[in-house]
Amino acid sequence: MDDTLLHQPDADTLFPATRCTHPPRILMLYGSLRERSFSRLAAEEAARILERLGAEVRSFDPRDLPLPDSVEADHPKVAELRDLVQWCEGMVWSSPERHGAMTGIMKAQIDWIPLSLGSVRPTQGKTLAVMQVSGGSQSFNTVNQLRILGRWMRLLTIPNQSSVAKAWNEFEEDGRMKPSPYYDRIVDVMEELVKFTLLTRDIREHLVDRYSERKESHAELSARVNLKTV
Repeated sequence: MDDTLLHQPDADTLFPATRCTHPPRILMLYGSLRERSFSRLAAEEAARILERLGAEVRSFDPRDLPLPDSVEADHPKVAELRDLVQWCEGMVWSSPERHGAMTGIMKAQIDWIPLSLGSVRPTQGKTLAVMQVSGGSQSFNTVNQLRILGRWMRLLTIPNQSSVAKAWNEFEEDGRMKPSPYYDRIVDVMEELVKFTLLTRDIREHLVDRYSERKESHAELSARVNLKTV
């Protein structure tokens, strides 16, 4: 271990005296293009709750998003998605379960989000809440997969989650969700997301700062500085 690169936890950084005062910025992603998409309706219900909790919410419409790597990253829909990811401080991912997994629509959106854009890591240290809707009995396959992706994207995925069974029976004709324990769970998840976002957004870079990456960067810098001129 290189002690010069091992950083002790910094209380002043972990508990800053000055904090951001703007509303938490939350991005909603959903995984279906159906006209009556229950993953979208669940996301819209969650967005209403978030706004009641004081958050600023934006949603990405995945219609016309190309398949990953089929176009360049400057495609308008890809650029829109990436701009929203950079804007937000937290995200909600809401996907149907199809064949025991998240949908391709959901995965395509996540696949278009890069781990880095130049020197900016658009997802690292931001918060994430995961939700799924099912046509049959309750399942957790999709939220479990979303958690794996969240970890891979270096997001701070909150402990709570939502899984709505028989979603076709949980929404009114106007798209609003019926009162139920499923609705109450979504309220729980959104409350937790806002709390974690407020708690971590000012210190997210410090929270995910890694010894191994400092060591690698130090080695690269030393090699460059010590290059002999020919």
